[in-house]
Amino acid sequence: MCLIEEIREKIEERLYEFSKHAVDQSIIRDITVEELEEAIAGRSEVIEDYPEDKYGPSCLILGYTKSGRPLHIQCSYPSRPLIKVIALYQPDPDLWIDFRVRR
Repeated sequence: MCLIEEIREKIEERLYEFSKHAVDQSIIRDITVEELEEAIAGRSEVIEDYPEDKYGPSCLILGYTKSGRPLHIQCSYPSRPLIKVIALYQPDPDLWIDFRVRR
């Protein structure tokens, strides 16, 4: 099973937790838990991989909510019992090409 499939499975089973930073961001940016789950469950893909991240391996996922809202979700690898959602935001089109590649 590939990385994104393992992440999707754990998110679907609600085997995840939010960092304080992700909670703060979701409140400030009005991103619901439902939107996070929709974005991962739908047409999501890993766009950046951070296997050497100082707090443990993580990756950046681009996903879309049912309404089409793009979201970036940085989360830990699924090797942890609970996936940690580290960061959560709607990408700025001025900083990203197709929300996938940094400008």
